[in-house]
Amino acid sequence: MAKKKVILTFPPALIEEPITYNLIKNYNCMINILRATVRPKEKGRLVIELNGSREAVANSLDYLKTIGIQVEPLAQEVRHSKERCSHCTACIPHCPTAALSVDREEMKVSFNKERCIICEACLPVCSYKAMEIQF
Repeated sequence: MAKKKVILTFPPALIEEPITYNLIKNYNCMINILRATVRPKEKGRLVIELNGSREAVANSLDYLKTIGIQVEPLAQEVRHSKERCSHCTACIPHCPTAALSVDREEMKVSFNKERCIICEACLPVCSYKAMEIQF
């Protein structure tokens, strides 16, 4: 199984095309939409995670490029700096995927990178700057 996170930027002419449907049906990929900005008659952006066989993921990316969608690897990650974290838990209620959680016995914040969708909701609430974007 291959997993790839990518940013898709597509022109207004493709906004109403069933792109994710085609990836699922024709290329046998699972799609997880991490972030989306899609408005009629405007350029669209999707941050997705593609899951499937290596061949299916490669063919999906080729398809996207062929129809005029710009495909970029997701080059940013959220990093939790344990050294800066005071374990105040201010970030916990802002994380929509529970990538940030707290061990109630030890009252320590932990970060699960696999669950993070890079929504950046944790960044402005951390006054210790323990959450950072890595490019």
